[in-house]
Amino acid sequence: MMLKELSDAFGVSGAEEEVRGVILKAIQGHVEDIRIDPLGNVLAVKRGRNPQPGDPRVMVAAHMDEVGFMVMGVEGDGTLRVAGVGGFDARILPGLRLVFGQDRVPGVIGWKPIHLGHDSAVVNLDRLRVDIGASSKEQANGKVKVGDRGTFDTKYHELGRLATGKAFDDRAGCAVLIELIQGEPFPFDLHVAFTVQEEVGLRGAKVAAQAIKPDVAFVLEGTMANDLPAVEDDPEAPSFTPVTELGKGPALTLADRTVIVDPRLLAHLRGVAEAEGIPYQYKQAAVGGTDAGAVFVTNAGVPSAVVSVPCRYIHGPAAVCDLEDISRAVQLMRAALEKFGPGVLAHQ
Repeated sequence: MMLKELSDAFGVSGAEEEVRGVILKAIQGHVEDIRIDPLGNVLAVKRGRNPQPGDPRVMVAAHMDEVGFMVMGVEGDGTLRVAGVGGFDARILPGLRLVFGQDRVPGVIGWKPIHLGHDSAVVNLDRLRVDIGASSKEQANGKVKVGDRGTFDTKYHELGRLATGKAFDDRAGCAVLIELIQGEPFPFDLHVAFTVQEEVGLRGAKVAAQAIKPDVAFVLEGTMANDLPAVEDDPEAPSFTPVTELGKGPALTLADRTVIVDPRLLAHLRGVAEAEGIPYQYKQAAVGGTDAGAVFVTNAGVPSAVVSVPCRYIHGPAAVCDLEDISRAVQLMRAALEKFGPGVLAHQ
Protein backbone atom coordinates (compact mmCIF):
# COMPACT_ATOMS: atom_id res chain seq x y z
CA MET A 1 0.00 0.00 0.00
CA MET A 2 1.31 3.43 -1.00
CA LEU A 3 -0.16 5.51 1.84
CA LYS A 4 3.17 6.32 3.55
CA GLU A 5 4.89 7.60 0.40
CA LEU A 6 1.80 9.56 -0.59
CA SER A 7 1.24 11.09 2.85
CA ASP A 8 4.86 12.16 3.30
CA ALA A 9 5.00 13.78 -0.15
CA PHE A 10 4.60 17.57 -0.49
CA GLY A 11 1.54 18.55 -2.51
CA VAL A 12 -0.32 21.72 -1.52
CA SER A 13 -2.88 22.82 -4.11
CA GLY A 14 -1.13 24.15 -7.19
CA ALA A 15 2.19 22.54 -6.20
CA GLU A 16 1.42 18.83 -6.57
CA GLU A 17 4.64 17.92 -8.43
CA GLU A 18 6.10 15.65 -5.74
CA VAL A 19 2.87 13.69 -5.26
CA ARG A 20 2.53 13.40 -9.01
CA GLY A 21 6.03 11.91 -9.20
CA VAL A 22 5.17 9.26 -6.59
CA ILE A 23 2.01 8.35 -8.49
CA LEU A 24 3.64 8.21 -11.92
CA LYS A 25 6.29 5.82 -10.62
CA ALA A 26 3.61 3.60 -9.04
CA ILE A 27 1.39 3.31 -12.12
CA GLN A 28 4.08 2.88 -14.79
CA GLY A 29 3.59 -0.41 -16.58
CA HIS A 30 -0.02 -0.74 -15.40
CA VAL A 31 -1.63 1.91 -17.62
CA GLU A 32 -1.34 3.34 -21.10
CA ASP A 33 -1.73 6.78 -22.63
CA ILE A 34 -0.32 8.54 -19.56
CA ARG A 35 -0.52 12.28 -19.96
CA ILE A 36 -0.22 15.33 -17.76
CA ASP A 37 -2.65 18.05 -18.76
CA PRO A 38 -1.92 21.80 -18.56
CA LEU A 39 -3.26 22.04 -15.00
CA GLY A 40 -1.17 19.09 -13.79
CA ASN A 41 -3.77 16.32 -13.65
CA VAL A 42 -2.47 12.81 -14.32
CA LEU A 43 -4.72 11.07 -16.86
CA ALA A 44 -4.30 7.49 -18.05
CA VAL A 45 -6.14 4.41 -19.29
CA LYS A 46 -6.00 0.95 -17.74
CA ARG A 47 -6.85 -1.35 -20.64
CA GLY A 48 -9.63 -3.85 -20.12
CA ARG A 49 -9.31 -7.57 -20.64
CA ASN A 50 -12.22 -7.72 -23.09
CA PRO A 51 -13.31 -4.21 -24.11
CA GLN A 52 -16.31 -3.86 -26.41
CA PRO A 53 -17.26 -0.94 -28.68
CA GLY A 54 -20.41 -0.18 -26.66
CA ASP A 55 -18.75 -0.17 -23.24
CA PRO A 56 -19.51 2.89 -21.09
CA ARG A 57 -16.57 5.20 -20.44
CA VAL A 58 -15.89 4.77 -16.72
CA MET A 59 -13.78 7.34 -14.89
CA VAL A 60 -12.28 6.82 -11.43
CA ALA A 61 -10.66 9.86 -9.81
CA ALA A 62 -8.80 10.90 -6.66
CA HIS A 63 -7.23 14.28 -5.92
CA MET A 64 -3.53 14.75 -5.25
CA ASP A 65 -3.55 18.10 -3.46
CA GLU A 66 -3.66 18.90 0.25
CA VAL A 67 -4.52 21.98 2.28
CA GLY A 68 -1.62 24.20 3.31
CA PHE A 69 -0.19 27.69 3.14
CA MET A 70 1.28 30.22 0.73
CA VAL A 71 3.92 32.80 1.60
CA MET A 72 2.38 36.22 0.96
CA GLY A 73 5.09 38.47 2.36
CA VAL A 74 8.08 38.84 4.67
CA GLU A 75 8.19 41.17 7.68
CA GLY A 76 11.19 43.27 8.61
CA ASP A 77 12.00 40.89 11.48
CA GLY A 78 12.24 37.94 9.08
CA THR A 79 8.91 36.30 9.92
CA LEU A 80 6.53 35.24 7.19
CA ARG A 81 2.99 36.31 6.45
CA VAL A 82 1.03 33.38 5.02
CA ALA A 83 -2.42 32.75 3.60
CA GLY A 84 -4.37 29.53 3.76
CA VAL A 85 -4.66 27.28 0.74
CA GLY A 86 -7.85 25.31 1.32
CA GLY A 87 -9.91 25.20 4.49
CA PHE A 88 -8.81 24.57 8.07
CA ASP A 89 -9.54 25.76 11.58
CA ALA A 90 -7.04 28.47 12.50
CA ARG A 91 -7.36 27.61 16.20
CA ILE A 92 -5.14 24.55 15.70
CA LEU A 93 -2.28 26.50 14.12
CA PRO A 94 -0.32 28.31 16.88
CA GLY A 95 2.89 26.45 17.71
CA LEU A 96 2.70 24.02 14.77
CA ARG A 97 5.75 23.19 12.67
CA LEU A 98 5.61 23.78 8.93
CA VAL A 99 7.93 23.25 5.97
CA PHE A 100 8.11 25.49 2.90
CA GLY A 101 9.07 24.87 -0.71
CA GLN A 102 11.01 22.08 -2.35
CA ASP A 103 13.89 22.59 0.10
CA ARG A 104 11.57 21.91 3.06
CA VAL A 105 12.58 25.09 4.89
CA PRO A 106 11.35 24.57 8.47
CA GLY A 107 9.27 27.07 10.38
CA VAL A 108 7.08 27.46 13.46
CA ILE A 109 3.80 29.36 13.71
CA GLY A 110 4.34 31.81 16.56
CA TRP A 111 1.98 32.74 19.39
CA LYS A 112 2.16 34.59 22.69
CA PRO A 113 3.23 32.27 25.57
CA ILE A 114 0.55 31.55 28.14
CA HIS A 115 2.90 32.96 30.83
CA LEU A 116 2.33 36.45 29.38
CA GLY A 117 -1.42 36.23 29.77
CA HIS A 118 -4.13 34.33 28.01
CA ASP A 119 -5.12 35.87 24.69
CA SER A 120 -8.81 35.15 24.34
CA ALA A 121 -9.11 36.73 20.89
CA VAL A 122 -10.28 34.57 18.03
CA VAL A 123 -7.30 33.11 16.19
CA ASN A 124 -7.08 34.45 12.65
CA LEU A 125 -4.39 33.37 10.21
CA ASP A 126 -3.72 36.98 9.23
CA ARG A 127 -2.67 37.66 12.86
CA LEU A 128 -0.14 34.82 12.87
CA ARG A 129 3.44 34.85 11.66
CA VAL A 130 5.80 32.01 10.81
CA ASP A 131 9.27 31.99 12.34
CA ILE A 132 11.86 30.37 10.03
CA GLY A 133 14.86 31.40 12.10
CA ALA A 134 15.64 34.50 10.05
CA SER A 135 16.52 37.77 11.78
CA SER A 136 15.82 40.10 8.85
CA LYS A 137 13.77 40.38 5.71
CA GLU A 138 16.86 39.89 3.59
CA GLN A 139 17.82 36.71 5.42
CA ALA A 140 14.31 35.30 5.09
CA ASN A 141 14.22 36.10 1.37
CA GLY A 142 17.31 33.96 1.00
CA LYS A 143 15.38 30.96 2.28
CA VAL A 144 11.88 31.32 0.85
CA LYS A 145 10.12 33.30 -1.85
CA VAL A 146 6.71 34.91 -1.95
CA GLY A 147 4.39 32.32 -3.48
CA ASP A 148 6.15 29.31 -1.94
CA ARG A 149 3.76 26.73 -0.52
CA GLY A 150 3.98 25.37 3.00
CA THR A 151 2.57 22.26 4.62
CA PHE A 152 2.54 20.58 8.01
CA ASP A 153 5.84 19.03 9.11
CA THR A 154 4.28 15.63 9.78
CA LYS A 155 5.61 12.13 9.09
CA TYR A 156 3.55 9.00 8.58
CA HIS A 157 3.40 6.42 11.39
CA GLU A 158 1.38 3.28 11.97
CA LEU A 159 -0.44 2.73 15.26
CA GLY A 160 -1.23 -0.95 14.98
CA ARG A 161 -4.11 -1.23 12.51
CA LEU A 162 -4.45 2.55 12.47
CA ALA A 163 -2.17 4.99 10.69
CA THR A 164 -1.47 8.67 11.26
CA GLY A 165 -0.07 11.22 8.84
CA LYS A 166 -0.91 14.37 6.96
CA ALA A 167 -3.04 14.79 3.87
CA PHE A 168 -5.08 11.58 4.16
CA ASP A 169 -7.63 13.80 2.38
CA ASP A 170 -7.04 12.64 -0.27
CA ARG A 171 -3.91 10.52 -0.26
CA ALA A 172 -6.10 7.71 1.13
CA GLY A 173 -8.19 7.92 -2.05
CA CYS A 174 -5.02 8.03 -4.16
CA ALA A 175 -3.78 4.88 -2.40
CA VAL A 176 -7.06 3.10 -3.24
CA LEU A 177 -6.85 4.14 -6.89
CA ILE A 178 -3.23 2.99 -7.19
CA GLU A 179 -4.21 -0.42 -5.78
CA LEU A 180 -6.96 -0.68 -8.40
CA ILE A 181 -4.55 0.29 -11.17
CA GLN A 182 -1.88 -2.18 -10.06
CA GLY A 183 -4.40 -5.04 -9.94
CA GLU A 184 -5.85 -7.20 -12.66
CA PRO A 185 -7.60 -5.59 -15.64
CA PHE A 186 -11.33 -4.94 -15.57
CA PRO A 187 -13.70 -6.10 -18.34
CA PHE A 188 -13.61 -2.62 -19.93
CA ASP A 189 -11.06 0.18 -20.29
CA LEU A 190 -10.82 2.20 -17.08
CA HIS A 191 -10.08 5.92 -17.37
CA VAL A 192 -8.22 7.16 -14.30
CA ALA A 193 -7.53 10.69 -13.12
CA PHE A 194 -5.36 11.97 -10.30
CA THR A 195 -6.54 15.55 -10.04
CA VAL A 196 -5.15 18.85 -8.81
CA GLN A 197 -6.61 21.78 -6.87
CA GLU A 198 -9.63 20.01 -5.38
CA GLU A 199 -9.16 21.85 -2.09
CA VAL A 200 -9.53 25.25 -3.74
CA GLY A 201 -12.57 24.65 -5.90
CA LEU A 202 -12.59 21.21 -7.61
CA ARG A 203 -10.68 22.76 -10.49
CA GLY A 204 -8.64 19.85 -11.79
CA ALA A 205 -11.58 17.45 -11.83
CA LYS A 206 -13.59 19.72 -14.08
CA VAL A 207 -10.79 19.84 -16.65
CA ALA A 208 -10.13 16.08 -16.35
CA ALA A 209 -13.78 15.21 -16.94
CA GLN A 210 -13.93 17.52 -19.94
CA ALA A 211 -10.98 15.64 -21.43
CA ILE A 212 -12.12 12.10 -20.58
CA LYS A 213 -15.81 12.64 -21.39
CA PRO A 214 -16.96 9.82 -19.11
CA ASP A 215 -20.39 8.22 -19.09
CA VAL A 216 -20.06 7.53 -15.36
CA ALA A 217 -17.62 8.51 -12.62
CA PHE A 218 -16.51 7.20 -9.24
CA VAL A 219 -14.64 9.58 -6.95
CA LEU A 220 -12.38 8.18 -4.21
CA GLU A 221 -11.94 10.33 -1.12
CA GLY A 222 -10.74 10.60 2.44
CA THR A 223 -13.63 11.96 4.47
CA MET A 224 -14.21 13.16 8.03
CA ALA A 225 -14.69 10.73 10.90
CA ASN A 226 -16.04 12.60 13.90
CA ASP A 227 -16.33 9.44 15.98
CA LEU A 228 -14.66 10.75 19.14
CA PRO A 229 -17.20 13.01 20.88
CA ALA A 230 -15.94 16.26 22.36
CA VAL A 231 -16.03 16.56 26.14
CA GLU A 232 -19.04 18.85 26.09
CA ASP A 233 -21.05 16.48 23.89
CA ASP A 234 -23.46 13.90 25.22
CA PRO A 235 -22.68 10.73 23.21
CA GLU A 236 -26.31 9.65 23.58
CA ALA A 237 -27.75 12.91 22.32
CA PRO A 238 -29.37 12.71 18.87
CA SER A 239 -27.51 15.86 17.81
CA PHE A 240 -24.21 14.00 17.91
CA THR A 241 -23.23 12.47 14.59
CA PRO A 242 -19.93 10.75 13.89
CA VAL A 243 -20.32 11.50 10.14
CA THR A 244 -18.31 8.31 9.59
CA GLU A 245 -16.54 5.91 11.95
CA LEU A 246 -13.18 4.20 11.72
CA GLY A 247 -13.21 0.45 11.24
CA LYS A 248 -16.70 0.19 9.79
CA GLY A 249 -15.66 0.10 6.15
CA PRO A 250 -15.73 2.61 3.30
CA ALA A 251 -18.35 5.36 3.40
CA LEU A 252 -20.89 5.88 0.66
CA THR A 253 -21.99 9.47 0.13
CA LEU A 254 -25.70 10.14 -0.26
CA ALA A 255 -25.32 13.88 -0.87
CA ASP A 256 -23.04 16.74 0.09
CA ARG A 257 -23.01 20.44 -0.65
CA THR A 258 -21.73 19.85 -4.20
CA VAL A 259 -23.54 16.74 -5.45
CA ILE A 260 -26.48 14.39 -4.97
CA VAL A 261 -25.11 10.94 -5.72
CA ASP A 262 -26.78 9.13 -8.59
CA PRO A 263 -29.23 6.66 -6.97
CA ARG A 264 -28.44 3.95 -9.54
CA LEU A 265 -24.75 4.03 -8.66
CA LEU A 266 -25.51 4.16 -4.96
CA ALA A 267 -27.73 1.09 -5.31
CA HIS A 268 -25.00 -0.67 -7.31
CA LEU A 269 -22.33 0.02 -4.67
CA ARG A 270 -24.63 -1.00 -1.84
CA GLY A 271 -25.74 -4.17 -3.61
CA VAL A 272 -22.19 -5.22 -4.42
CA ALA A 273 -21.01 -4.59 -0.86
CA GLU A 274 -23.83 -6.70 0.57
CA ALA A 275 -23.35 -9.50 -1.96
CA GLU A 276 -19.59 -9.61 -1.30
CA GLY A 277 -19.89 -9.26 2.47
CA ILE A 278 -17.89 -6.02 2.52
CA PRO A 279 -18.72 -3.75 5.49
CA TYR A 280 -19.79 -0.24 4.47
CA GLN A 281 -21.38 2.81 6.02
CA TYR A 282 -23.04 6.04 4.92
CA LYS A 283 -21.58 9.48 5.28
CA GLN A 284 -24.06 10.82 7.81
CA ALA A 285 -24.14 14.53 7.00
CA ALA A 286 -24.55 16.41 3.72
CA VAL A 287 -21.45 18.52 4.34
CA GLY A 288 -18.20 19.13 2.52
CA GLY A 289 -17.64 18.55 -1.16
CA THR A 290 -15.62 16.38 -3.52
CA ASP A 291 -14.50 16.26 -7.13
CA ALA A 292 -17.84 14.60 -7.92
CA GLY A 293 -19.38 18.05 -7.59
CA ALA A 294 -17.43 19.21 -10.63
CA VAL A 295 -17.52 15.99 -12.63
CA PHE A 296 -21.27 15.37 -12.53
CA VAL A 297 -22.13 18.71 -14.17
CA THR A 298 -19.42 18.43 -16.84
CA ASN A 299 -20.24 18.09 -20.53
CA ALA A 300 -23.84 16.83 -20.80
CA GLY A 301 -23.86 15.51 -17.22
CA VAL A 302 -22.10 12.52 -15.66
CA PRO A 303 -23.77 10.15 -13.17
CA SER A 304 -21.34 10.12 -10.23
CA ALA A 305 -20.76 8.40 -6.90
CA VAL A 306 -18.31 8.88 -4.03
CA VAL A 307 -16.57 6.16 -2.00
CA SER A 308 -14.52 7.46 0.94
CA VAL A 309 -12.06 6.26 3.56
CA PRO A 310 -13.05 7.60 7.01
CA CYS A 311 -10.28 9.73 8.55
CA ARG A 312 -10.17 11.54 11.88
CA TYR A 313 -8.79 15.09 12.10
CA ILE A 314 -8.65 15.81 8.35
CA HIS A 315 -7.44 19.25 7.23
CA GLY A 316 -5.12 19.26 10.24
CA PRO A 317 -1.49 18.40 10.95
CA ALA A 318 -2.14 14.69 11.64
CA ALA A 319 -5.07 12.57 10.50
CA VAL A 320 -5.85 9.02 11.60
CA CYS A 321 -7.36 6.24 9.49
CA ASP A 322 -7.92 2.50 9.73
CA LEU A 323 -5.83 0.61 7.17
CA GLU A 324 -8.52 -2.05 6.99
CA ASP A 325 -10.98 0.59 5.73
CA ILE A 326 -8.59 1.31 2.86
CA SER A 327 -8.36 -2.40 2.02
CA ARG A 328 -12.14 -2.70 2.11
CA ALA A 329 -12.51 0.35 -0.14
CA VAL A 330 -10.25 -1.38 -2.66
CA GLN A 331 -12.32 -4.56 -2.40
CA LEU A 332 -15.58 -2.69 -2.86
CA MET A 333 -14.40 -0.67 -5.85
CA ARG A 334 -12.83 -3.69 -7.53
CA ALA A 335 -16.01 -5.72 -7.15
CA ALA A 336 -18.22 -2.79 -8.19
CA LEU A 337 -16.19 -2.23 -11.35
CA GLU A 338 -16.10 -5.96 -12.18
CA LYS A 339 -19.89 -6.08 -11.97
CA PHE A 340 -20.51 -2.76 -13.70
CA GLY A 341 -22.24 -2.69 -17.06
CA PRO A 342 -24.77 -0.69 -19.09
CA GLY A 343 -27.58 -2.28 -17.11
CA VAL A 344 -26.59 -0.37 -13.98
CA LEU A 345 -27.41 2.97 -15.58
CA ALA A 346 -30.38 1.61 -17.50
CA HIS A 347 -32.12 0.83 -14.22
CA GLN A 348 -34.22 3.79 -13.09
